[in-house]
Amino acid sequence: MAPGSNGPRKRGFAAMSPEKQREIAKLGGAAAHARGVAHRFTSEEARAAGRKGGQAVSQDREHMSDIGRKGGEAVSADRAHMSEIGREGGHTRGQRVAKKGRGQQRRAS
Repeated sequence: MAPGSNGPRKRGFAAMSPEKQREIAKLGGAAAHARGVAHRFTSEEARAAGRKGGQAVSQDREHMSDIGRKGGEAVSADRAHMSEIGREGGHTRGQRVAKKGRGQQRRAS
C-alpha cells in the first residue's frame, strides 16, 4: 500500500470498469449456456429463493421501518390520493363506504 492512499489498490476484476466487468460476465454466461452447464431456475426454485431472501430481509426491523417510512412519504406526497383517502374516511384499497348525508338518521338494527 502506497503512503497516503486510502487502502489497498483494486486489482484484477475489481479494477475494471463496470462495463468491462459486464462484458466479461456476459461472455462467461454465454459459454456456460453453450456447454450446457448453465443453471436455469424453475419457477418453483425462483419462488423459493425469493421467499428465502424476503424472510432474511424482513428480520432487519430498522430496514423494514425505513421501507415503510419511505412508502408512506411517497403516498403522502400524492395529494390526489390523500384527498381520496380523506373523502373515504380512511378506508382504502377499493373499499367504498356509503356515507350518510346530513340530517339522515341511522337505522336501528
